[in-house]
Amino acid sequence: MKTKGALIWEFDQPWQIEEIEIGDPRKHEVKIQLEAAGMCHSDHHLVTGGIPMMGFPVLGGHEGAGIVTEVGEGVEDLAAGDHVVLSFIPSCGKCRSCQAGLRNLCDLGALLLAGTSVTDGSFRIQARGQDVYPMALLGTFSPYMVVHESSVVKIDPSIPFEVACLVGCGVTTGYGSAVRTADIRPGEDVAVIGLGGVGISALQGAVHAGARYIFAVDPVPWKREQALKFGATHAYATIEEATAGCAEITWGGMAKKVIVTVGEVHGEDVDSWMGITAKAGTCVLTAMGNLTENKTTLNLAMLSLLQKNLQGTIFGGGNPHYDIPHLLSMYQVGKLNLDDMVTRQYRLEDINDGYQDMLAGRNIRGIIRYTDADR
Repeated sequence: MKTKGALIWEFDQPWQIEEIEIGDPRKHEVKIQLEAAGMCHSDHHLVTGGIPMMGFPVLGGHEGAGIVTEVGEGVEDLAAGDHVVLSFIPSCGKCRSCQAGLRNLCDLGALLLAGTSVTDGSFRIQARGQDVYPMALLGTFSPYMVVHESSVVKIDPSIPFEVACLVGCGVTTGYGSAVRTADIRPGEDVAVIGLGGVGISALQGAVHAGARYIFAVDPVPWKREQALKFGATHAYATIEEATAGCAEITWGGMAKKVIVTVGEVHGEDVDSWMGITAKAGTCVLTAMGNLTENKTTLNLAMLSLLQKNLQGTIFGGGNPHYDIPHLLSMYQVGKLNLDDMVTRQYRLEDINDGYQDMLAGRNIRGIIRYTDADR
């Protein structure tokens, strides 16, 4: 079928909305009509080259929610009409990682930047007669997609698509970074550095885990105000201000758990994040750095002498097929605030405006809401 999509053809160029052609679902694949897509910072890394796909053109988008319209051979747990969320990491449930309880590290994740189908290694999308590389095997910046069933999670149809799409990456990643990877315990002090969609989700996770003080850090005043509304106890513009404030408030104890959710990680900043981390504390690096950057400033003596931990995480260390419905059930009963995380809605044609708003700090999360005009 022919439809539209937001593509980039080279680095440092704006998204272009143009015609694409999507193939029919094959074995273990489903076709989905997308209703909403989240605009995550990771897709901007595609533009800058921080996360390079295996080729061009690239169809962006890895947060999405919609309705199944067709299923391929062998699909048993999904049917036409089901409401679903796309998981940005597939989870097969069968590989060694999945069997070990690390479904966020499913072996199929090795294909995330390859752009080819999990099923048979072929391409499902073409534009201008060329194969298209979809972000994270998905490509939610299009109103239709064909994807392997391992990336699809069925949800309650009463949940609005504009909030459901957020749990395909940002909410699950941030919340899990707090309650799973950081393993925040009641009474612990926590710092969250960077207050976009992932950071606000981590902040909510810290609140639910029973954190005592939550120090929120972001240079944008509006985001700091929002953080206080979501449950932060203190908010600072810089890590230097936060470190001084944290030291005063905790009598030098510092933050037992630190969660880094900035837009892009730079190696020279790591030591400052470790500086606000308490003795025997853990700094969770949730944010992404450039794949080519391998230089980090870190006082190794203090790392050892104060027994600190620097921990990476992806997808919040969770199980997408469990965590996505679980978090949405929390939303349904008012225990997780997703509505206020959706700052603005955009049409597909306005995607570049949406990313300008994100870079300017005007959004917690912007989403694309698809209409018949996009199809």
